[in-house]
Amino acid sequence: MDNTIMLTDSHLLSILQLASPALPVGAYSYSEGLEMLVENGTIANQTNLKDWLKAELLYGAIRLEAAVMVRSQQSAKMNDVESLCRWNLWLSAARETEELRASSWQMGRSLIQLLGKLEPQIIPIANAVGNPCNYAIAFGIAVAHWQISIQAALLGYLHSWASNLITAGVKLIPLGQTAGQQLLLDLQPLFSVAALEILALEDDELACCSWGLSLASMQHETQYTRLFRS
Repeated sequence: MDNTIMLTDSHLLSILQLASPALPVGAYSYSEGLEMLVENGTIANQTNLKDWLKAELLYGAIRLEAAVMVRSQQSAKMNDVESLCRWNLWLSAARETEELRASSWQMGRSLIQLLGKLEPQIIPIANAVGNPCNYAIAFGIAVAHWQISIQAALLGYLHSWASNLITAGVKLIPLGQTAGQQLLLDLQPLFSVAALEILALEDDELACCSWGLSLASMQHETQYTRLFRS
């Protein structure tokens, strides 16, 4: 099967902007419990970090988040505000710790505010969803508005997530910048596999195995010395 994604220049630039580390939503300030995992020795080197990210992509909460982003895009495309609100509430309820929920809400609020300034046409649907708005919901609204291929949007979403955590790992472990880029390159095939699996998920198949992330996140909340907000 040919999984080639065809994008116009405009759509390519739009997803690059959405997935960019320069997007001012505060993603750089979160480690999703990685800071705790480094402190307790669970993640001590490049191999450990790669294994953690691979497990998350295959089984973790990022799959739920990305799946909800897909549903957000579909709902926004049809202007189905009721569905958008339902998935927003569902994702908030699926967060297993206060830190993970707060990070999703803060990034979602920041992205919605940014989109409202860049694309005022988005404001009515954003207002209908209300506050708090999860980041995946805001991302999906932007994808629908800019008419970006959902496959490309998924790859951008997963790549952005991994880039942020690798950047955190480079600082915390620490790793060299080259090691971080090598790790990102090594994960590329898995992004494609995960994206196809996520697109195929039915609503009643949305599940994950992320107890390690949950425990790390809960412990991070009381960690004595912290560089990151989660």
